Amino acid sequence: MTPYDHDTVTHGSFRIERRYPASAARVFAAFADPAIKRRWFADGAGFEVDVYTVDFRVLGREQGRFRRAGTDIVIENETVYFDIVPQRRIAFAYGMTAGGVSLSASVATVELTGDGSGTLLAYTEQGAYFGDPAALKGRERGCRALYERLAAELAAE
Repeated sequence: MTPYDHDTVTHGSFRIERRYPASAARVFAAFADPAIKRRWFADGAGFEVDVYTVDFRVLGREQGRFRRAGTDIVIENETVYFDIVPQRRIAFAYGMTAGGVSLSASVATVELTGDGSGTLLAYTEQGAYFGDPAALKGRERGCRALYERLAAELAAE
């Protein structure tokens, strides 16, 4: 699946802060409402979604199975929510695989701070990234792209 030694692991963390010109309630709803989340998180150019389900509650699960368009390599994401404070915080753990090979295991927190003119989203991820030594930086780039997609979703509402 990958030219890297899958026995290696890189541990690391990153934090992304992004301000949205929307209330904390609207930003939170973009995570809590399965139809909205699917639009900015799962659907998109270059990917085909085989399965995407969300059970947004403490100990609820989110599952996704995707393929890059034109390939047979299945990318899977399995998430479990551990803490949800409406309009303030979401904490979860998730694992990813590609072609049946583990890519990562992560713990993440989304913190929302509304200030009247919008909302500051702070995303912190701590993880173990298997095989590819550049996977941590790649995951951060991917998350930044997702939060840009969230900005477009909020602007379209």
